[in-house]
Parts: sequence; C-alpha cells; structure tokens
Amino acid sequence: MRMGWLLPVVGIVVLISTSTRAADCPDWSPTQAKQELGALHGRLDDWNHKYRVTGQSPVDDAVYDQALKRFADWRRCFPTQASAMPGDLVDARGNVRSPVAQTGLAKLPDAVALAAWMHARDQQDLWVQPKADGVAVTLLYMDGQLLQATSRGDGVHGTDWTATARLIDAIPKHLPNAPRRVVLQGEIYWRISGHVQANDGGANARSAVAGALARETLDADTAAQIGLFVWDWPSGPADMPARLAGLKAMGLTDSVTYTHAVQTLDDVKRWREQWYRHAMPFAADGTVVRQGHRPLATTWQAAPPAWAVAWKYPAASALTEVRAVTFTIGRSGRITPVLELVPVQLDDHRVQRVSVGSVARWRKLDIRPGDQVEVVLAGLTIPKLQSVVWRTKERATVTLPDVQAHDPLSCWQAVPGCEQQFRARLLWLGGKQGLQLDGLGAGTWQALIDAGLIHDLLDWMSLTPAQLAAVPGFGPTRANALAQTFASARQRPFARWLRALGMPATGGAELPDWAALSTRSSSDWQAIDGIGPVRGSRLAVFFARPELRAQAARLHAAGVQGF
Repeated sequence: MRMGWLLPVVGIVVLISTSTRAADCPDWSPTQAKQELGALHGRLDDWNHKYRVTGQSPVDDAVYDQALKRFADWRRCFPTQASAMPGDLVDARGNVRSPVAQTGLAKLPDAVALAAWMHARDQQDLWVQPKADGVAVTLLYMDGQLLQATSRGDGVHGTDWTATARLIDAIPKHLPNAPRRVVLQGEIYWRISGHVQANDGGANARSAVAGALARETLDADTAAQIGLFVWDWPSGPADMPARLAGLKAMGLTDSVTYTHAVQTLDDVKRWREQWYRHAMPFAADGTVVRQGHRPLATTWQAAPPAWAVAWKYPAASALTEVRAVTFTIGRSGRITPVLELVPVQLDDHRVQRVSVGSVARWRKLDIRPGDQVEVVLAGLTIPKLQSVVWRTKERATVTLPDVQAHDPLSCWQAVPGCEQQFRARLLWLGGKQGLQLDGLGAGTWQALIDAGLIHDLLDWMSLTPAQLAAVPGFGPTRANALAQTFASARQRPFARWLRALGMPATGGAELPDWAALSTRSSSDWQAIDGIGPVRGSRLAVFFARPELRAQAARLHAAGVQGF
C-alpha cells in the first residue's frame, strides 16, 4: 500500500520544518551540490517511473521516503542550486484514467501522533486494517463483470492491468450480489502461508508481486501466488458497516475479516500487535486507521486524505550515508571491509556499522564515503548491507590494506601493519577456542600492547604482578588475578595449546608431541584417515613455519607439557 510515491517534492518541502541547521547540511562546494542534487533527482525519477508505469518496486517504501526527504533537505541546504532543478518529479502517468483517484496515505510517526489524530475525530466511527504490503490496484465492475483494472500510476492515471488481472484467480471476474457499478481499491499481494511479520519482515513480498505484474506473460503457478485484499469500496454505501456487509455479500470476505471498529488507541495497538506477531497470509508493514464516513469518491484527490492515516511498523530497512570505509583483519588474515554509517534506527537496533562481507564484494560495489546505502536487519536482528542506493559524484580515496601481507600464518608480532591481526591472534589464543583465559577480552589485550608489555605472541607469559600493576587502570588486585591466570595457562593440555596457536583442523588425529608433529610431511599427514591433500598440506606448512617453531621453543623453555 504505497504512500510516499505520490507526493511531489514541493509538497514534501512544505511538510518538513524549514529550520535546517547548517550543521545538518553536507559540506559541498556549489558544483558538487549541483551534481549531487541532480543525481538524486534522477534516481527518484527512475524509481517513480518504474513504480507508476511498470508496477515494479525497485526499492523499499522506507528507503524511497527517506531518499525523498533527503532530497528535500538538500534543496533547502542549497537553494541556489535547487532553483535550477525541476520542482516535481517526472509525472509518469499511465495511459488509463482510474475511475476513482488513488489517494495514498499520510504516515504518522508514532502512537502519540495517532492518538492526537483519533482525538481530533472524537474517537468515533474509526476502523483499523492491516496495511498490506503489496501493489495498489483499482478495479471497476459493471453489471458484476470485471471491466477494468488500473495500477496506481500518478493517482489519477495508471497502467491498464485488466488483461493480467483476468489471469489472477484471486481477483473476481464476476461479483455476485453487486450493484450495477462497483469501484474497489485494494492491494495485490504475494501469498505467504503462515507469515509472521515480527519474525519474517517483508520477505521481499512486494517485489515478488510487482515483478510478476511487470512480466509480459503471467503463468498459472505465479498467478496462483497472488492474492487480493480489498481495503476500500469508494463507490459503496456511506457508512462502514453497510460497506462491509456489501463486500461480504460480493464474496470479498477478507475485507470483513481484517477491518475492525476501534475507539481507543489501545484498541488499535491490540490489532496492530495481533497482525504483527501472528500468522497472516500476506506481509503487512503497518496498520491503517480510517473514518467510516468520508467524502464522496468523486471528490477524492491524488493526495493523502484527512480521513485515513497509516502507522507503519518499525523500519527493517533504512537509507543512510557512509561516513568512512574501514577494514578489519582477523586472525586468519581475512580482510573484511566495514562501513561506518550515519546512525540509523532499525526496529529497536541503532545501526552505526555494517560489514560488506569481503574485499571482492566491496570492490564490485565500489562503496566510498558519501555514498548512500540501504541497510536491513537479517533475521530481524543482524544489520546487513542490502544495496548501494546511489553513489556520490565525487569519489573519495579509500586505502585497502595490503592483501598479500596477510594470511593464516602472518603477524605473530605487533609490528606496523600487523596490529589488527596480531590482536586477533591474542583474542583467539585466550578465548574459548584456545586457552580459555578468564578476564582477557580485547580491551585487556590492547592495554597490555599499549603499555609496551606485549610485542610477541607469548610475551604475556613472563609478565610479573608488578609489571601488570603499572598498566593504567589495572591496580594490584587485578594485576595479581591476571598473573595467576597467565600462570595457569602452563597447565593447559598440549592439544589445546596447538589450537590456541592456530593449528588447522586435524579431524581428530592423534597429537603425540611437538617433536613428532614438527617433522611430519604433507604425505605423512595424508596417511592419516580423514586427512586429504589440502588439509595435509596446510598442517605440514603450519608446523614448519619458523614463527611457530619459535613459539614452540619458548613454550618448551616455560615447561609446557608436549613441547
């Protein structure tokens, strides 16, 4: 149930406060401001055209709305450059006039705003529905027969979907018990059995149905996946109970099932939670509250009306700007690009950083500071980079760490360029995969490195309580506890020490002692059941590594069993 697509840019500017602080504006030259405004305007035009004309849904509603607001903000920040821009987005009107204007809906930000809206209407004659997450359609029936199906378009003119609609079983071709002329408005949605919005999110349902409608032909299997929820009968009776009774008589029972009278904000919240946390046949991205009585449909305009509003669910997709691109280097030498973001709220998560996943993906996407990206919650809990929405015209330089300098056996010392991988080695060594040293997190290891006490991987083994107590923020009590923890590491089993040092998986092979393991060749390892050529080679290289042999000699001198 789209809303923001129908608002012209000049309208958005009026709706947003004009008190933009200079600090909120990008630090751009006039030339760059003109370039960025033009690029975003072009992107919005493209999205508008795809949605209004072809029925495609190229971006999430929330991302579109945020991009539209971003454009309005930039226009206020750079009025001189904005004056040269078109006032409205391109009017991508369809070739068919809709029998009744598609109004769209204004979005209220929270419960407080909805309570005020309901209070202004004396909390009378109000009805709540789920805000189905699909593609809006207007249907015209004459003498009970489907005559026309129209996309939203610009709200007045849309694309003729009649031929496609006749292939979708969920859209009635004949309405029983219908008046001579019936106009219905509703949502064409993607059927999702047992869908729980709180757990599953939007599930790309809108994109699925939009993509199906955009095809030249619609096969039977795809058509069977499409449903219809009629959320209004513009040409129907004046009051809601009579409209619902008429819709039920025409076989449109979902309209009755999902439309309920409400008097208080708590009533709305109850249904909102019900539809959010329990199974539904379609995705819903919020709730809609309507007045039962409203103006005659002949007076409707292609703009959000005063008699209906939407209260959307917490966003699971957001548009934000990349502040910086940084790189983390793990124990194995893997380099992971990370985007530092302008903080955004996704559901109850404040997202400031997101991983790109790999250097290869980062290079392919070519993400730089200033780019605008879409982030989502994977599984509704973990922030994930969804896409690059658009790129800044001025490309900043980003320096990638030397990929050739990092591998699973590099950085055994805290030398320049190895800081991250060396710290990751320490974390692994002291963590649950390794020696299980209590009280040794990233902060403690970093404090010891910063104090100049750890340069080599095993320098911590010889630290005294006095040395530890001198570390800023430690003190005698903590120093003594750390010294005891370090001393206890000498009693750890030989196999655990090898894992702590980063030994590749051995498939449960017997580990006699260092002397025997350090002389095994790749073929020796492959002679053991469960170890193939790749693993055998990795194990042979690991035990032959000079840096590891130096660690083994140090552990032998410290009396660690097996070395």
